[in-house]
Amino acid sequence: MKHDQMTQSVLRLLDLHYESFYAAEPAARATGHPVPTDTRGWSQIIVSTLCGIKGLERQKGADLADGSDVKGANTWKAIDTPRFNGVIKAGTKATVANKIASPDAMPHLYLVLWDETIRSTARCRIWVVRPQHDAVFRAICAKWYAQRGSGEIHSANFQLHPPRGKDTDIITNNCGTLQYPLYFSAERAEDAKYTLLQFKPQVRISGKCIEVPQKHD
Repeated sequence: MKHDQMTQSVLRLLDLHYESFYAAEPAARATGHPVPTDTRGWSQIIVSTLCGIKGLERQKGADLADGSDVKGANTWKAIDTPRFNGVIKAGTKATVANKIASPDAMPHLYLVLWDETIRSTARCRIWVVRPQHDAVFRAICAKWYAQRGSGEIHSANFQLHPPRGKDTDIITNNCGTLQYPLYFSAERAEDAKYTLLQFKPQVRISGKCIEVPQKHD
């Protein structure tokens, strides 16, 4: 599938996701429950459509057939603080858990954020990391594993904090703040359809995270 066909397919899927979410929202509000949505499933479908790599047909393992993973977070009507959870493996029975072999086994890591902008538009952004080659990203993974091994960190959940509602590609973690390569971005006004803002297929091949210096008082 050509790039323009891919993006048009993705935009149609984004509209379907948005419309189904907000069609269910009044019933959720009236009954006092969260809006029913599968952020994980939608994120995987969108990424597969963009990159052309299918999932594992409901089998356990990575999210995509090539061993890549997809992490999603959605701020729409959220009652908590959405984050990217379980980004690298720890505390599981997986052979790559608790060591740098986890990013070694992952060709790509896709981070999908569904949020709202200061322009009152719905937005979907996707960042992509190459964990096997990105030295800056691997450094924060190694630091986290070292802190967990020493007992400084007790959680088995490696979290990344996305730029919710912000026009930035900076994603934070206690072990490092990085600017992540933006792969895809689209926005939708309430009375319109999603519009493509950015699609850069080349970041799957050459994209790199950039370390963001920490400010000190």
